[in-house]
Amino acid sequence: MSGLRPAIAIFALALLALCPSLSQSQTKPDKDYLVYVVSESADKIALIRFGPNGARIDHELQTGDMPVDIDGPHGIIVSPDRQFYYVSIAHGRPFGLIWKYSTKDDRVLGKATLGYFPATVDITPDGNFLFIVNFNLHGDMVPSSVSVVSTPTMTEVARIQTCTMPHGSRLNPQGTKQYSACMMDDMLVEIDTRTLKVARHFIVTKGKEIGITGAPKIKGADAMSSMPGMSGMKDTGGHGMETPKPGDNSCSPTWAQPSADGSSIYVACNKSSEIVEVNASDWKLVRRIPARAGVYNLGITHDGTRLLATNKRDQSVSIYDLKSGQELARLPTKRKVLHGVVVSPDDAYAFVTVEGVGSEPGTVEIIDLKAMKTVATVDVGQEAAGVDFYKTEPAK
Repeated sequence: MSGLRPAIAIFALALLALCPSLSQSQTKPDKDYLVYVVSESADKIALIRFGPNGARIDHELQTGDMPVDIDGPHGIIVSPDRQFYYVSIAHGRPFGLIWKYSTKDDRVLGKATLGYFPATVDITPDGNFLFIVNFNLHGDMVPSSVSVVSTPTMTEVARIQTCTMPHGSRLNPQGTKQYSACMMDDMLVEIDTRTLKVARHFIVTKGKEIGITGAPKIKGADAMSSMPGMSGMKDTGGHGMETPKPGDNSCSPTWAQPSADGSSIYVACNKSSEIVEVNASDWKLVRRIPARAGVYNLGITHDGTRLLATNKRDQSVSIYDLKSGQELARLPTKRKVLHGVVVSPDDAYAFVTVEGVGSEPGTVEIIDLKAMKTVATVDVGQEAAGVDFYKTEPAK
């Protein structure tokens, strides 16, 4: 019997060598990862702590100042120096706001009034400016805008008209360009952060892709109906949950994600369930990557090799190899209605928010990116939405 032990040991080692994910999936983090999450229907901000002792809510706080209504925190971003975080408040009287918090004690340090239903927010690499899309979810079918806010004074310094229902505000790594996707105009829009003007836009409708210099020439609902692929687009209440009708080839983009080096922009086509890649240099279509139903938000690893997609109608998260465009894994989630995703700076983990349905709590799902499996879930307030990485620290 003792003679079998070396053979068993050799076989086990060989198996692990052939299937490294078997050993990787058992590896626990050696430090704590801290992530901020907002819950839109609960008016809450939660700090999630994930480490060798599992995942839990470190602490949470209420946000908003309308006592008889839901304020609707939607987007969140942490400053590059990790001293502050900013939360977009979607609802207001009538306009939404952006709030500035201290990461030290969660104290409110300032506010700025924006447009209708401010949603996704991003920050320049120097931490001096915020770019927030005014999604205008419940407004008329007219062009909306991107607000630019100076963070030291919390002053709106520009409101740049772009297109109808802008979403997914993201800056390139250099901080020179801001990108957003226009849900009701089938467009990717690029803003030059130095001039604070729209530099280019790109039509992402299948078969009609074209890059154009300058701002979109849209004058309102009548003009929108003549845009490529705009026939019958009325998915305002479902916000990405409606399936396309037969013959509808519109994209209905919900996210714009620059690559790790800024050379490409990836656009989530929620309606057609594709990911469109646009070359940032020559402003031309590179490829259309097949995606899962209702692809919604995107995240990218810092090494530039993997793209993550939340699939709003498919109840799953996809991990793609960017070189080949191949889906490496599809991970079902605990609850329905996917929202955001953020990757830790070491590319070890992804943190995904799931809104839930009705009275269900929201969920944060944590994915081990080496093993490509979900390793923890944490329930948070209803309709978990925006998510951003804060920092790592020694395990508690």
